[in-house]
Amino acid sequence: MSVTIKTAEEIEKMRVAGRKAAEVLEMIEPYVVPGVTTAELDRICHDYMVDQQQSIPAPLNYKGFPKSICTSVNQVVCHGIPSEKKKLKSGDIINLDITVIVDGYHGDTSKMFMVGEVAPHAERLCKITQECLYLGIEQVKPGARLGDIGAVIQQYAEKNHYSVVREYCGHGIGKVFHEEPQVLHYGVAGKGMELVEGMTFTIEPMINAGKHHTKLKGDGWTVETRDGRLSAQWEHTLAVTKDGVEVLTARNEESF
Repeated sequence: MSVTIKTAEEIEKMRVAGRKAAEVLEMIEPYVVPGVTTAELDRICHDYMVDQQQSIPAPLNYKGFPKSICTSVNQVVCHGIPSEKKKLKSGDIINLDITVIVDGYHGDTSKMFMVGEVAPHAERLCKITQECLYLGIEQVKPGARLGDIGAVIQQYAEKNHYSVVREYCGHGIGKVFHEEPQVLHYGVAGKGMELVEGMTFTIEPMINAGKHHTKLKGDGWTVETRDGRLSAQWEHTLAVTKDGVEVLTARNEESF
């Protein structure tokens, strides 16, 4: 599958979808508290997307995924399935991964939330992972290489004594949820595909407190750290512009 270069009109549609995805994360924040179940968070997000935004939750029934958002708690790296049994407690960290479809185009983003009082080491992992994302975004401009993104993320994570998950990566996005290119979060600067104006893709580093190895649970979706230590992830959808990058899923709390 080749990389699809988006027109200005297509990027405008992705801008709308990206903003709506960001709004879901902004809306859900007050609900991420001790005692709430991940299934309840899924219901609130689903109802907001469908009833308020008139957007489509992209994960629902995607390749059989049963819910509208992904809820990845503590040692879960990604693709956690919301559950009535999973009740958040003080000290948990959770990634909420939101993808909406608006007018046929996807906006994909995720954020770490800290539940109640979180230990300093867990808070630090979340902070460094967000900084990894921002460093990756800073590399994006025409003429840069995909390897530039992976290299800066890997170097920063490892400098802080963390590891980068290898098996899962960022991806091209547009009318299709997951398309080319694959955006690795490790690698060598100056290597890989050259970035050109009109490319749209996600950067979504998954950073582990321990080793980078992962395991897939029996449900076929939930990915955990093999050593049981914490993992964090942040994600944005980006467009390569004439002279740099536009973050299509930026939240109001961020400045790019």
